[in-house]
Amino acid sequence: QVQLVESGGGLVQTGESLRLSCAASGNRFSIGSMGWYRQAPGKQRELVATITRSSLTNYADSVKGRFTISGDNNKKTVYLQMNSLKPEDTAVYYCRAVIYSAIYWGQGTQVTVSS
Repeated sequence: QVQLVESGGGLVQTGESLRLSCAASGNRFSIGSMGWYRQAPGKQRELVATITRSSLTNYADSVKGRFTISGDNNKKTVYLQMNSLKPEDTAVYYCRAVIYSAIYWGQGTQVTVSS
């Protein structure tokens, strides 16, 4: 069984930064890709950024130039550096991992950006 544990959320003001972390644990496995999604109240969950095992990245247009995703394959951990945060970034951020074609989700971490 794979578990994803997120950390790093919180309350910040507009323009400030946060760094989210997500660590995967469980039996021996190989991660195909990891990523971050977010869900704001009353909205659907949306992609924020993903990174493959070979470090190929993909970003939502709304966060390009402000967010950076990175990963540590040895630690099975993915990070999301979020700079220049805006109130519209407020959401619950979920970590997702694709492992042997199965999808795993973390429990989510709240990010709140005040204006």
